[in-house]
Amino acid sequence: MVQQSSKWADRFIKAAIVQGALAAALTSYLLYEGLFGSPPASKIVAGGGAGTWLLVGYLVYLPLGPIAAAVTATFYQHLEAHMQRSYTGLTNLLAWTHIILMNVGVVGATWLMMNAGYRGGASTFPVSQGGLGYSGANAGLVHANIMVGYPPYIAAFIAIAIAGAIAGGLGYLLNWRRQISH
Repeated sequence: MVQQSSKWADRFIKAAIVQGALAAALTSYLLYEGLFGSPPASKIVAGGGAGTWLLVGYLVYLPLGPIAAAVTATFYQHLEAHMQRSYTGLTNLLAWTHIILMNVGVVGATWLMMNAGYRGGASTFPVSQGGLGYSGANAGLVHANIMVGYPPYIAAFIAIAIAGAIAGGLGYLLNWRRQISH
């Protein structure tokens, strides 16, 4: 009898649902800020410069957050349900490492990028419009006072996501190559 379900596919689908809820909440927030924010998120992105980080973070989050978690579930479903290779011991540990580190790393890196872009872009607006007035002769202050602190943390979260993906890939390969005991 062929196993019809996969505990790891179920876990990654749940992660995709959580990531999808985060994406919906984030999108709602950005839409609200685009209409009612001071300064509005739409003007921050349109202004370019540091505000571009907001857009890039958002556009990177969508495929690497909810979509990647859902696609990853299909890999686990194939291995566990179709190939009948359950995750146990080391491969189970690697799968846990995968789901935790990948999701934490992706959210951490991309949401920090969005935060940096929003704060950096907003700072270029005049004080009367909710900014810090970092434009013209003061434009260099955006990077010196706001953006400079973000890259090391973003890089650390990217490394965490990569470590999770490597752990998942290694666990997948080990489990795939494992002989089925009957």
